[in-house]
Amino acid sequence: MSKTPPNAIFMARHLDEIIQLLRPVRRKRNTGLLQIAMKTINHADLMEAGVHYGYSRTRRHPTNSPLIYGTKDGIDIINLDKTVPQIEAAATFLNGLGASGKTVFFVGVKPESRNAVLETAASLHQPYVTERWIGGILTNFPEIKRRIQKLEDMTAKRASGEWDKFTKKEQLLMTRELERLNKYFSGLVGVSKLPDAIVVVDSKKEYIAVAEARKSNVPVIAIGNTDCSIRGIDYPITANDSSASSIAAILAILKDAFQQ
Repeated sequence: MSKTPPNAIFMARHLDEIIQLLRPVRRKRNTGLLQIAMKTINHADLMEAGVHYGYSRTRRHPTNSPLIYGTKDGIDIINLDKTVPQIEAAATFLNGLGASGKTVFFVGVKPESRNAVLETAASLHQPYVTERWIGGILTNFPEIKRRIQKLEDMTAKRASGEWDKFTKKEQLLMTRELERLNKYFSGLVGVSKLPDAIVVVDSKKEYIAVAEARKSNVPVIAIGNTDCSIRGIDYPITANDSSASSIAAILAILKDAFQQ
């Protein structure tokens, strides 16, 4: 008879405590990146960040059934024995990309993910999307590239004083266009080619980004809760994608791996 893994015993003993912590953790906002080093991934750190909290059983996607530890009061608890290897696989892949000087897009539009995605991408000097994913970013990149170049050109001309020759009404219209371009494309300034991979928070919500990546043969690392399908994702990470602390904890590990 095979022995029960120590981590499984730990979770079994503390399942009630895990459930009781569910509501406080989900209300937690803007916690910043957690300092969890890649080499010291453990259940206690992930549980403190709320990584193991799934959605209700009725929302569970069938592909995630083998990754569920148990259900309490209708809420799925993610098996961290399954999640940790997923994180390690994604981290190993990103480590190779970082060592080769590759480019990775970080995508996180939902409010819980924006701060962590922006902070992670900025610290790694990588492109990011934290507003609405504009269709064609990957599948129609030449057009997106033209918009990025227009943003760069308008920004430079405004800073140099070239706008001064236009009327106030013209400057107002130009300012509005610049603000719109800046809102959706500022995170992509400097990008001249397709990325070598994308990191997505909530693959269900960002299904267009995932679909474009697959069509463009760009590997996908996706953090997704129990309602997300892991089919077709190169490096799925089944984890709580509705908590800022959970998202930040995982991105901190991936960031650490990329920059090592």
